[in-house]
Amino acid sequence: MVGAANKAVQESVEKLCAIYDNSVATARRAVEQQEWGLWSQVVYPRLHVEVLEWRPIDRAAPFGYVEEAGHYSAEISRPHIMRPYLEEQLTHLTSNYPCRIWVEPGATRIPPEYLPGIGSVGEVRPAGVPRPSLDDVHDAIVDADWDAFHGSEKPLFYFGPQRFDIACARIEHYTGIEVESLQRFILFTNYDMHTTEFEKLGRARLAEEGTRYTGITTAVAGHQMPRIDLTTEDGDGITMINIGVGPSNAKTITDALAVLRPEAWIMIGHCAGLDGRMRIGDLILGNAYQREDYILDRHVRRDVPIPAIPEVQRALEASVAEVYSADKSLMRTGTVLSTGDRNWEWHTPRELWSWLHGSTAVAVDMESCTLATNGYRYRVPYGTLLSVSDLPLHAVPKLPSQAKAFYSNSKEAHVTCAVRAMETLALHPERLRTRKLRRSIGEVPFR
Repeated sequence: MVGAANKAVQESVEKLCAIYDNSVATARRAVEQQEWGLWSQVVYPRLHVEVLEWRPIDRAAPFGYVEEAGHYSAEISRPHIMRPYLEEQLTHLTSNYPCRIWVEPGATRIPPEYLPGIGSVGEVRPAGVPRPSLDDVHDAIVDADWDAFHGSEKPLFYFGPQRFDIACARIEHYTGIEVESLQRFILFTNYDMHTTEFEKLGRARLAEEGTRYTGITTAVAGHQMPRIDLTTEDGDGITMINIGVGPSNAKTITDALAVLRPEAWIMIGHCAGLDGRMRIGDLILGNAYQREDYILDRHVRRDVPIPAIPEVQRALEASVAEVYSADKSLMRTGTVLSTGDRNWEWHTPRELWSWLHGSTAVAVDMESCTLATNGYRYRVPYGTLLSVSDLPLHAVPKLPSQAKAFYSNSKEAHVTCAVRAMETLALHPERLRTRKLRRSIGEVPFR
């Protein structure tokens, strides 16, 4: 029975790929031969799953669960990229319930801008060739819009195909590398020195005997968010992205990365310490998030708690203990406050007192809360490991000479901690796939 189900899953994913490949080939033929009527056949494939009977399943199952029997579907773009994910999710769903799966050409024509190797079709768009429409680029399913869950077919996957395509295009535009080599464990930084250190560490990993890594992919200079992929054969390696400064950048890149369903993302950066007992170079493991960045308030209300993810916390804590074994007091857990104001510390003492007097925050940065909140929103496990670079409330502001020395001394250990934590998580990724980020209503069967 399981073998038959797996065969049906594999055949379904094969058909998704075949329909998509046929659309790409047809689009090329239409462009080369100027036969624009062919574009009616350039469509996304549509995956259907009919859950024939609802029944109780393992209460610990994090996905592959539905509230009721019925018809679930999704139009899928670039299924080759998502093949392991699709096979895994369909296997779970069909193992939990009796299902009927079928695949057919969908109703949505693919804009040429979203097709690999096609791009523009000229200044004057031929009749019948669709334009990319922002009406089709939305997060209605992720954000549990009523209409998205109350149609004749319920959603299988979090994202529509044009939302998927524009996200992939954004990733490639900002990072300078195609999405195919992006790994499922992602580190964020806003320092070039961290990406340089990560590449150095990655090359050392590659030289180790019996390494699981297969290569390093880097972008040419000049891209807004430099990226390095330390790759493995099955994609469970580590990607580092220098996202730059500020919550807008953090939202921009995670809005895009979420479509690829990464296993986890972690911010490593610097912060202002708020406790006079701290020292420059101390580490802060964020276990709560005080959101003063405001950028995601429309999507996740500020009264919704953003919890720490225990599996990520434990991995980071263990890696810090291993790297900094001589000084166990160097790290503390605490609330991270993220602000959209880079010069927040320039306010008067009275204004700072008014702002901070009711807070238990131990660190201030600009990105961690956005990354955690979007992780919560997109059901991607997240974490934060920051290094204290200044103590502005205690007469130790961040000045160029001191900062340069601190960065030089701390970067290797900081990156090493983050990489070791990700390697630990990659050993048992299923431990990250828990119910902690799943919703009680407005949830889809797929992870």
